[in-house]
Amino acid sequence: MTRRTASLALLGLPGFGLRAQVAKQEEAAPEGYKVYAEPPLLFLRPARIRLLRRERERQSIRWEQFQNLWNGGAPFPEPGWAAALMYQVAQDQDAGKKAVAWASGASGTDIRQVALVADWCAAVMSPTEKTRIFAKLLRASEGPTPRNLTEARNKTLAAVVISEAYPEKSEAALRDVFLNYWAKIFVKGVRDKQFRVTNADAYPLMELLHAFRDCVGFDLRDTMPGWFKEYPVAHVMAHYPAPFPAAENEYRIPADQEIQKTGPMMDRAMYSRSAELAMVAFDSNAAATQLLQGFLTNDRFLMRGTMGITYEFLWANPYQPGLSYYHIPLAMHDPVGGQLFVRSSWEDDAQWLGFFDGELQLFADGGVSKIDPKLAHEPMDLEEATVFFGRDAKKFRVPKRSKEEAFDDVFIVGLQPGKAYNVEIEGEEMVEEVSDPGGIIYLPAVPAGAVVLLNPVSL
Repeated sequence: MTRRTASLALLGLPGFGLRAQVAKQEEAAPEGYKVYAEPPLLFLRPARIRLLRRERERQSIRWEQFQNLWNGGAPFPEPGWAAALMYQVAQDQDAGKKAVAWASGASGTDIRQVALVADWCAAVMSPTEKTRIFAKLLRASEGPTPRNLTEARNKTLAAVVISEAYPEKSEAALRDVFLNYWAKIFVKGVRDKQFRVTNADAYPLMELLHAFRDCVGFDLRDTMPGWFKEYPVAHVMAHYPAPFPAAENEYRIPADQEIQKTGPMMDRAMYSRSAELAMVAFDSNAAATQLLQGFLTNDRFLMRGTMGITYEFLWANPYQPGLSYYHIPLAMHDPVGGQLFVRSSWEDDAQWLGFFDGELQLFADGGVSKIDPKLAHEPMDLEEATVFFGRDAKKFRVPKRSKEEAFDDVFIVGLQPGKAYNVEIEGEEMVEEVSDPGGIIYLPAVPAGAVVLLNPVSL
């Protein structure tokens, strides 16, 4: 048993890369698209608003930072929902009126914010303002089928808020989001590796999940249970090891194809952390999200700026116990999306290898370098696993380990996606393995020092 296999068994997590996890896909759909919840409908369910108001009473660090920025007149990049959040938590009438004025005016073009203001600030909305705001939400709900997570999230929030005033239009919009975007574009796209949910794109996904579960009574995760069960831990692994010291706080930087061109992008790092906070709020009891909570609790990463503090305050629950993320296996294979992430340790100076979107990156000595997985390279030994480049090579030797580490996890990258290969491990019978959508084959617990033979299956 390898260290990675032992960690998975300890935590009760599935073995990443097992074919059974890929094949087992359950079909699920909502029974209907009516909204039954009581207002506020979006995100501020009773337990959440009670927690936020207690945070205000206790003068918690997150509340104090939000309040200080608000009282100091700091310009919030998302003024509508910042004011609406202040209104809901502090019952500040002036904040509520500011939120409504923004949403009903010409500046109120961000449908996500407009929906939150309409939902959270209904009590301070005049008939004229309500007419203007609901006209915007109605147009958004009647718009075309979403093409991405942000559009799907926005249409869903708009449809939820207008559900009482326009029930038929609300149901039609929610049905369109699920049947024509979620089932036909998102689920199919993830399974067919047409796109990847990057850490920076995960936040609208989480808001979409919250809205459907809280308001329609359907958990979108049921459409891909295996993928969603593994997703929080995969999200953690898809960060470079070294934190980035920004002006307000430190950030963990998510894996990014453009990192060498743009450098660390603070907005992407902020949305990545916001998504993690929302994941824990969505399912605080799952083993994977308890590990994620452990990843979030260090206050050096608490978002303190005008953009991040609203997300930090809304979703964080510092009283939620978590597990140490050091229990997360250092090698993570996503067989559905064709991704691989490997770390040498959980220290900030660790080496890190990531294969995503057909690109292989290596983080070492504080920098990121790209490697063409289709070219011949020496194998990469990151202690927890060994990565071989198999485009042209047919024979590999697994590195020898100490006596305590008699086996090694092996990943072969750079193969033809979805291709069958004959694999023969020294001393064992030949087996047939099929590379995943990213061209990866995972071989668990290979004897250290063994020779692995790889040949494509002839048609």
